[in-house]
Amino acid sequence: MTTLPAPSADALATSQALCALIRQAISDAGGWIPFSRYMELALYAPGLGYYSAGSHKLGSAGDFTTAPEMSAFFGRTLARQIAELLPQTGGKLYEFGAGTGKLAIDILSELEALGCLPEQYIIIDLSADLIERQQTAIRAALPHLADRLQWLSVLPAELDGVVIGNEVLDAMPCELLHWTPEPRQRGVALDGEQFIWQDRPIQDPALQQQAAALNIRQEGYISELSLSNTAFIHTLARHLVRGAILLVDYGYPASEFYHPQRHMGTLIGHYRHHTVDDPFFLPGLMDLTCHVDFTAIAQSGIDAGLDLIGYTTQAQFLINAGITQLLGELDADDSTSYLPVVAMVQKLLSMQEMGELFKVIGFGRGVSIDWQGFTQGDRCHTL
Repeated sequence: MTTLPAPSADALATSQALCALIRQAISDAGGWIPFSRYMELALYAPGLGYYSAGSHKLGSAGDFTTAPEMSAFFGRTLARQIAELLPQTGGKLYEFGAGTGKLAIDILSELEALGCLPEQYIIIDLSADLIERQQTAIRAALPHLADRLQWLSVLPAELDGVVIGNEVLDAMPCELLHWTPEPRQRGVALDGEQFIWQDRPIQDPALQQQAAALNIRQEGYISELSLSNTAFIHTLARHLVRGAILLVDYGYPASEFYHPQRHMGTLIGHYRHHTVDDPFFLPGLMDLTCHVDFTAIAQSGIDAGLDLIGYTTQAQFLINAGITQLLGELDADDSTSYLPVVAMVQKLLSMQEMGELFKVIGFGRGVSIDWQGFTQGDRCHTL
């Protein structure tokens, strides 16, 4: 059995304070909160939640690694696609949940090389800690572009440009459902001071309707349903007057997401590069995520009046958008620098790594429907 690294005394104190906050929230709600509320507090409670406190989250010193942290070629390749779309819009580039700022640095560097810099690069993020790190990193790497950067905690009234989000949807609070055989909403209650699971009848009509539409009859089946994901897409659509939305995340179409063999759902925790099945483990010190139902995302965009441009694997999108051409610009004879870069790009593209599990979905309004990233694709990846 793997022994997980012990937290520092300060980190443990933060987690204990968050646990007290969650226990109070449960008591205030009459002894039970839906899992979505627990996940919201665990990740975003001011000053205590995973994304609100000051711990390192990304990279070797954190809990997980994202594609931008692995290779600059991820952001550089996305920039190739963005460069096609940006001139068709008001020229603004919006990034949700910018992490350490690495993706912004790579995209801006490539767009500058392509002569296609955005008028503004606007980062929308809720984490004051991450915003501070983003500002430090981006201004150090690209001081001459500092005047193009802007940080917001709320969505602008109008979006006219290109919207990007890498691993944003998976971090939104999700509902947990338990079929017994009818769907019930799984929530969190208390046994003394310990968090425990407790199921209750679904009260929210929207959640009840969507759960029934899944037509699951497998008793004991547990899975997630994200009202936050679909609401996010509808919100973007309301604000998008013209432009493109490009989202990258790990997940499946509904036929795979709710497959009978996936009867325990996809909810997982990430702690110090270990996966943890128990979402009650060290709240505030562990990331909580669930995979994305891309069928629901696609339908939400269509229902909101957006053009569904394409959906494919991360590997196929990056290849279509020119990642191999970028690799071809390197000196293959310089093995010391070439081989590590190729190894990281291979992780982005490999079916056994990120290439297959991660998907890319694109929406548009008032822009061309012919995007380089979706020009070719495997027909088995349908919604």
